[in-house]
Amino acid sequence: MSLIKALLEKPAKLSPASKFTYLNGVLYMGSGILLVAWPGVAQTIFQETAFVGREEALLRVTGLTLGVIGWFYFFGGRSGASQIVAASVVDRLIFVPAVLIPLALMGVFPKLLLTFGLLDPTLAVIAWVLFRRRV
Repeated sequence: MSLIKALLEKPAKLSPASKFTYLNGVLYMGSGILLVAWPGVAQTIFQETAFVGREEALLRVTGLTLGVIGWFYFFGGRSGASQIVAASVVDRLIFVPAVLIPLALMGVFPKLLLTFGLLDPTLAVIAWVLFRRRV
C-alpha cells in the first residue's frame, strides 16, 4: 500500500473520543499553520508585546511543532485506536500546562501561552469524558 493510499484510507466507525481527537488535530494543525505563516498573530489577536529579538522565528518553530502534533492527532484519531486518545489525555493534562503556564507566568508570551496552557487541558478533559463513555 502506498503512503498516500494509506493516508486517504477511509476510517472504520469511530468512537466519539476518536472523532474528537481527530478534530483536535484539525484545530492544532490550523493553529500551527497560522503561527508558521503569520507569527504576528501573537500581537494582533493576543496583544503580546512587539518582538525585540528573534521571537518571530521561535513562534514559527512553535507553529511547526503544533502542526506536527495536530497531524499525529488527526491521523491517530482517524485510526480509531483508543491508545492515541488515552495518550493525548495524559500529555495534555500533565506536560502542556506544566511547561506553558510557568513560561506564561514568567512573561514569555503570557496571553498566548496561557491560552494554550488552559485550552489544551480543557480539551483533554473532554476527550477523557468521551473516552470513559465508551468503556
